Amino acid sequence: MKTETARATTLRRNCIAASVLLAAGLAGVIARPACAAAPVKPVAVRLELDRSVLPAGARQRAMLKITFDAPAPEATRERTPINLAVVLDRSGSMGGAKLEKAKDAAVTALRRLGPEDIFSMVVYDDRVDTIIPAQSARNTEWIEGRIREIRAGNSTALFGGVSQGAAELRKHLAERAVNRVILLSDGLANVGPRSPEDLARLGAALAKEGIAVTTVGVGMDYNEDLMTRLSQAGDGNTYFVESSDDLPRIFAAELRDALSVAARGVAIELSCANGIRPLRLVGREGRIRGNVVELTLNQLYGGQEKYALVEVELPAGKPGEVIEVASVDLAYENPLTRSRHKTSARGSVRFSDNNAEVETSVNLPVQRAVVVNISAEARDRAIDQADKGKLREAAMELKASAGYLKKAALELRDESLRKKAEETDALVNDMEKQGAMSTRSRKAMRTDSYQERNQQVNK
Repeated sequence: MKTETARATTLRRNCIAASVLLAAGLAGVIARPACAAAPVKPVAVRLELDRSVLPAGARQRAMLKITFDAPAPEATRERTPINLAVVLDRSGSMGGAKLEKAKDAAVTALRRLGPEDIFSMVVYDDRVDTIIPAQSARNTEWIEGRIREIRAGNSTALFGGVSQGAAELRKHLAERAVNRVILLSDGLANVGPRSPEDLARLGAALAKEGIAVTTVGVGMDYNEDLMTRLSQAGDGNTYFVESSDDLPRIFAAELRDALSVAARGVAIELSCANGIRPLRLVGREGRIRGNVVELTLNQLYGGQEKYALVEVELPAGKPGEVIEVASVDLAYENPLTRSRHKTSARGSVRFSDNNAEVETSVNLPVQRAVVVNISAEARDRAIDQADKGKLREAAMELKASAGYLKKAALELRDESLRKKAEETDALVNDMEKQGAMSTRSRKAMRTDSYQERNQQVNK
């Protein structure tokens, strides 16, 4: 008994020490923790309206928020193994400091893994080479040596690089639950398929296999539309990196996410009650069939809240009447046990002819989520207008969004929304001063929009 107690105490101490190192944000040599993480509690789902009380007597629209709450990981001896492929652009433009920092980042990722994990690495320029075939991450010294040998080359066969990275993952796909490609590029794809639509189709195909792609764009020359479309299909993260010094930090953050996957293969079905019509999904992609809304997520991370917003139309209600608005069913796989789980929730609303009661029933977190996602949609529309040469319309879109954010910041007493309004005003001023939307602004807006709509924690 004393021996078991001592072992438990040692494990707890190791976990605490590992957590302290992780929180310190070490981007270079990150110590491998003596413990790992695995969720023990089920994923919770909540269904809420932007107000719990609505005005009686008229048809109206409301916002539903479906929240998926995966429990924070607890210290344990077990965790889900990681199957990681790093796909690195080694084209000529990546030479010098950028390539060195990218190699540091790959080593950072490697050092976060354990012997139960699989690591592979693909590099590409005008051709694609697998320099580290899929193998146990225990071979750290040899793998690091191969990474350090990478030299810059010529063109950019991005599609082929991602495809080859996925091929390495497939060697261990059946036995691994967390399958991730991290793609890093600083340039335009100019060899093989290269349009955003081509990469979106590739991302969608990989998502069906349980493979998520995280994209990291470096500098001002990569195609942010291509990168976000590739990540979107598999619910991966995306980053705009102005300084290559940030690469090790970003790779470390990605591994933290991968190590904390609490659910995968997540399927959500929202069923609206009779007389209630779903109008659209806000911020996320999905499908509406009659009164049913369907969407999927590749994975949920422990301790991170994800959500989906659905705008619905409700019939006129009588004062005091309470109606069920919708029910939601959530199904997912526990990546550690490979068992499927289901959970559900219901949402209702009450009608009132008391304006004060309606006003005080506001759900602040739901309304904030709505504001953030509508603002993200506005940024995407502004980019589309600017791409067509309609700068005046793009500026008007952003100005309207800034005004909307300022109003919401006051009503919701939210400082982060006020700051986002200021950022939007700055984008307008920059665009009007230059007579165009700058490359930097476009990349920042597209990336920010994606991150907000997907509730990406690491930025």
